[in-house]
Amino acid sequence: MATTEIKSYSLAEMKDKYIGKIGASDRDEYEYELRMDVLGRMIKTARQERNLTQEQLGQLVGVQKSQISKLESSTNSATIDTILKVFKALKADIHFNVTLEKQYIQLA
Repeated sequence: MATTEIKSYSLAEMKDKYIGKIGASDRDEYEYELRMDVLGRMIKTARQERNLTQEQLGQLVGVQKSQISKLESSTNSATIDTILKVFKALKADIHFNVTLEKQYIQLA
């Protein structure tokens, strides 16, 4: 019986093939939506660990419950200011890392 070798692909190769190369508009949109989804899940998890409702968190931040819902479900892009306010209200540390021309910059 002949054996067939199975070719394996990395996640990066699959993204390049099916979504587009880095820098392509479809790939950029995909990566952005993925980051927003992760951020929304982080907010929801932190809120639940603090035993807060969306309405209670909204009151702490100064926004409506619907805004918190949209953040958690990634249906709305948020400003950095709003994200920082949410994590501050949750008493959570948040750190942004930026690399400019191979120079590491950290904003806490």
